[in-house]
Amino acid sequence: MTAHWSIRRPDIAAAVNELLAGRDLPPLRLDQVKAMIGGGIRKLVERAFAASGTPLLGIALDEANRVMAAIYRRHLTGRTRLMPGVREVLTHLHLSGIAMAVVTNKPQLAAREILLHFRLTDYLGAIIGGDAVTYLKPAPDALLLALDLLQVEPRDTLMVGDSSADVAAARAAGMAVILLRGGYSQIPVEELCADLVCDSLFDLPSAMRRLQDAA
Repeated sequence: MTAHWSIRRPDIAAAVNELLAGRDLPPLRLDQVKAMIGGGIRKLVERAFAASGTPLLGIALDEANRVMAAIYRRHLTGRTRLMPGVREVLTHLHLSGIAMAVVTNKPQLAAREILLHFRLTDYLGAIIGGDAVTYLKPAPDALLLALDLLQVEPRDTLMVGDSSADVAAARAAGMAVILLRGGYSQIPVEELCADLVCDSLFDLPSAMRRLQDAA
C-alpha cells in the first residue's frame, strides 16, 4: 500500500502559479512549491498565498481552494513522470499475489486519473483519495478504509511513503512503514522513525523480505 509512485512537482507548481497569476501575484519557484506539498490541496493553497505575502483565511481561502480544484485537474499528468522502478516493482509484487492500494491526500478523481494515465490501475485493489475520508493523513482514516476494501489486517500490511505524515498515519493504523528517499519531506527520512528506509523502489522487495524475516 503506497502513495509514492510519481514525481508531480512540476505539474503542481504549474497549477499553483496559474492560481496565483489569476490574482496578479508573481509565480513561485519549483523549490518553493515543493516545500509546500503535503497535507492536501487546501493546505497547499494556504501556503502558496502566505508565501506570496497575501495570506488567506476563512471564506477567502475556501474560494481560492475551489478555484484551485479546477486548475489542479488541468495539471495532472502533463509534466508528471513515474519514479524509476514503479512498473517493474508493481509487476513483481502483483505476480507475487500481494494486494496493493494507493492512499493519497490528493482528490480521489485526480488520483484515479493519474493512475489511469500511467496504466497502473490494474495493479490496485483500491484507490483512496483525500476527499474519500473525513480526516487526511496523518490521520489513519484513509489507510483504514483501504484495509477494509482489501480485506486485510493492519499487521499484515505495509505503508510505503515518503513523509512524516505517512509514518504517523501508518503507526495510527497499526501498520509497518517503509520510507523512500527523494520525496516531499523537509526532514531527513532517516529521522522519521520508519521501520526501514529505501533509496529507490527497486530496493522495496528486498526491504519487505527483511521486515518479514524480522517479524
